[in-house]
Amino acid sequence: MSAQDENGWPAANRASLAAELARLRAVLERRALPPTPDPRGPTSALDLLTKKFALSDFERDVLLLCAGAELDGEFAELLRAATGAKITNFGLALAALPEAHWSALAPTGPLRFWRLIEVRPSDTLTSAPLRIDERILHYLAGVPHLDERLHGLVRPYHDAEPLSAAQSETAQRLAALWADAGARGEPWPAAQLVGPEDAGAVAVASAACAARELGLCVMRGADLPVAASDRAAFQRLWEREAALGESGLLICVEDADGPETLRTAAAFAEHTRSAVILACREPLRAAGRPLTRLDLEKPPRAEQAALWRHALAPLAERLQEQENGVLDESIERLVNQFDLSPAAIDATAALVSGDLTETDAAATGELLWNACRAQSRARLDDLAQRLETTAAWDDLVLPAAQKAALREIVAQVRQRARVYDQWGFAAKSARGLGVSALFAGVSGTGKTLAAEIMAHELRLDLYRIDLSQVVSKYIGETEKNLRRVFEAAETAGAVLLFDEADALFGKRSEVKDSHDRYANMEVSYLLQRMESYRGLAILTTNMQQALDPAFKRRLRFIVHFPFPDEAERAEIWRRVFPRETPLDGVDVAQLARLNVAGGNIRNIALGAAFLAADERSPVRMAHLLRTARAECAKLERPLTDGEIRGWA
Repeated sequence: MSAQDENGWPAANRASLAAELARLRAVLERRALPPTPDPRGPTSALDLLTKKFALSDFERDVLLLCAGAELDGEFAELLRAATGAKITNFGLALAALPEAHWSALAPTGPLRFWRLIEVRPSDTLTSAPLRIDERILHYLAGVPHLDERLHGLVRPYHDAEPLSAAQSETAQRLAALWADAGARGEPWPAAQLVGPEDAGAVAVASAACAARELGLCVMRGADLPVAASDRAAFQRLWEREAALGESGLLICVEDADGPETLRTAAAFAEHTRSAVILACREPLRAAGRPLTRLDLEKPPRAEQAALWRHALAPLAERLQEQENGVLDESIERLVNQFDLSPAAIDATAALVSGDLTETDAAATGELLWNACRAQSRARLDDLAQRLETTAAWDDLVLPAAQKAALREIVAQVRQRARVYDQWGFAAKSARGLGVSALFAGVSGTGKTLAAEIMAHELRLDLYRIDLSQVVSKYIGETEKNLRRVFEAAETAGAVLLFDEADALFGKRSEVKDSHDRYANMEVSYLLQRMESYRGLAILTTNMQQALDPAFKRRLRFIVHFPFPDEAERAEIWRRVFPRETPLDGVDVAQLARLNVAGGNIRNIALGAAFLAADERSPVRMAHLLRTARAECAKLERPLTDGEIRGWA
């Protein structure tokens, strides 16, 4: 139909259907032989349906009988005269239509197998009322729509997303695979696109289908019926829809789907004879029919830069020559930090271009950076807690050596693209490309605050990994959860914070049973994943001695956060109150005698501020004494006279 005039076809189809119904009325009234169809007109929906489902002339006329009862009032009256009701049945069709054959009634015949007609309950098969399926009736009338039984499960995909060179090649390979099978008269082989969730499987599947003049529909693997009988019924319904709508089906198997969903998706793809594609993170295996594997990866950084330049070309035309150089520098920073798909690059560029009111390259770079951060948050927000990062270096009180180590970490993150890619270190080995750091120290010494400051300095999102969502008692689930976290973080260029990491990165134990074996496998997987992670991972622990020695060897930095001495505590007290907080008689020297860490100092100061606000007075030493007593009680340690002498 794509080659026909889309404006003229509906009218021609209606005229053809009316002519066929008139012919069938003549057959029923006079038992005349059917005329030879005129080959000069456009192919009607009835002709297409006859060809798609290999209907005989008799089966075609049975379908027309059922359609006539719905579409033509005179036809319905004719049926009433013949059967006593405005319906038809196989008995009338066998008696009145030429070239009748009993096999048309069989459940394996196309009319019933593809559910083109519905057979209502009756004592005998020949007297059972027949009704055309609603989807088929609309198709004959030239009204295209998705079968209502597929609504909510299958959605048509119409977007045209940009493809990288590798993605275009994969789409061409898949289309060629289908073309070869079609040339041999074989069913189109099912394929699986294996790669990360954001590697562009939908765009590749759409391009492959378009190359074969097919549309594309998409569904989730979790929505497939699990029971074999229900799956077979759904499969038949989809194959009919695929033939009517000339569409392929992409089944998205998510990383969080369980083994049952994986088996169901593989079985469905194995037994479906239309164009079916699986999008999955790991390859699936079917019991019989092989599933062709095509690997998907996001484009390399050089190609990402080219995609950015293409997407921003309209903006670059409005910029002056020197500002184009600034824009190129911004693009280089983006591809060195974020690992986005072509579709995400195109969407981000379109969003930023719409927000720009002035053609300023520096402002564009800032908007692009922030838009990339927002674009890549969706996956990580489901896996970890994003922390707001507003703290600065002045908020952190540490010895000079520790601060210098933290600044060195920031410098390595900023310059990793130059060292790894431009200076060739990445070509030497794919291991150890990330920047990993261990922050060790007792609670409250500033480990999390330091992570916030570094993320803020780098203008990156900071995510705290919730161990309760990562560690699973089920075998293999912990590794899967960790992989999802790291892959999402690599896309976002985020900083990962594993708080209290000793709970997850502990020492590997002696293997005494299968639980020990799998626990050790989890740690080993984590060690390998840390080495290949290109971003910044910060681990914090209160018990450094609990960490696996092999894990320590793979850490680039180990920063010890000491308990603050009196001078450092005094500095923390000076900085803990915002400039706007009213103070009255607060003595920093006396407060510094209290032997607590920086986190506890903040709790005491904040509690005292609330007490003072409730009394509508400035913060005084008496308020601080009350909250200090409460904080120390929480820590289960007494306050000594030397610590609080002169406070009140």
